[in-house]
Amino acid sequence: MSFWANAAEATKNVVTEDDFEAAANRLITEQVLYAADRGSKVAYGLIRDFERDFRRALEPLGYIVRVNSQLRYACAIPKHAKTSSVTVDQTLLALVLRKIFDEETRSGHHDENGEVACDLVALEIKYKQATGGRELATGGKLASLMQWMRRWGIARVSEEDGDQFGHQVDQPYVVIIRPGIAEVLGEAALARIALFTSPDVEIDSVHPTVAETEGGGAA
Repeated sequence: MSFWANAAEATKNVVTEDDFEAAANRLITEQVLYAADRGSKVAYGLIRDFERDFRRALEPLGYIVRVNSQLRYACAIPKHAKTSSVTVDQTLLALVLRKIFDEETRSGHHDENGEVACDLVALEIKYKQATGGRELATGGKLASLMQWMRRWGIARVSEEDGDQFGHQVDQPYVVIIRPGIAEVLGEAALARIALFTSPDVEIDSVHPTVAETEGGGAA
């Protein structure tokens, strides 16, 4: 009998063992699954309803499974960070987004899904303030960085799913910071941004601390 046999039987085999395995693989690969995202609602529902089983399945692999039923997302956080080729620019943007998310959430500036919108002008200003005056990437470089943020499940751009966040004519999109960022980058990440504003620290010498999982996630 396979690991997922009992779970599949509990659904009267409406959901197959392969479906459970696929959901587990997606959770590891994508790190955060949001019910609101196209193609993720079913997988999220399985993880929510069989959270204990998914925890048991992923714990030996070194992942902690968490489900936020209020904001409707599930995540798999690696217990141990892995050495990766994550760049300083990727690390900085992720940490700045985490800082913005914390500040805006504390002020109640988020939607019903727990997402925080930040236009590019505000992002540029906050990025400079948080990084000691460093310039935020623009154009294609910023778009590439945002692809990594999306891959890690921590942010997206407003144009991706035709959502309700509008944007200015002179701005191609608004950055949407997703609630899973609080899981992927915990409280320690808020203090970590101070490393990049210290006059005693050379930016290029700081090893990025956003670790990449085998599936491309950050921890």
